[in-house]
Amino acid sequence: MPGTGYQTLLDCRRRSRYLRQHSFTIDQIAIILALDHPATPLRLYRYAAGLTAAQTVSAFHHLADTTGAGLRETRLYEHEAWPKAGRRPSVHTLHLLARIYGTQPVRLLTTAMIATYTPRDQHILHRGTR
Repeated sequence: MPGTGYQTLLDCRRRSRYLRQHSFTIDQIAIILALDHPATPLRLYRYAAGLTAAQTVSAFHHLADTTGAGLRETRLYEHEAWPKAGRRPSVHTLHLLARIYGTQPVRLLTTAMIATYTPRDQHILHRGTR
């Protein structure tokens, strides 16, 4: 992660650690980070959790009981860049990432992003279970 992106991650890690010490939830921390960092909710939740892409991918594979085929760092970055660029994450991927970040899948998306999913998938995202 070159340059300002890495500095942003370090700043967010520092701030999220401080906020967690003061009993803020991951959801609250992601909202606070959004005030200063124009990023997608999916990326902000990773920052709120204080995780690098490599740590997130490792946790993803542990939960999914897979190896490299389940998620790569480059794909995670593509999901985090969507919808302006990149690729839309699947409902399954969002569920696993939500478990890693300690939130609900629907919180990893904006309202406009949720609208791009089928009504069935929207219902699943809002329910928080697959």
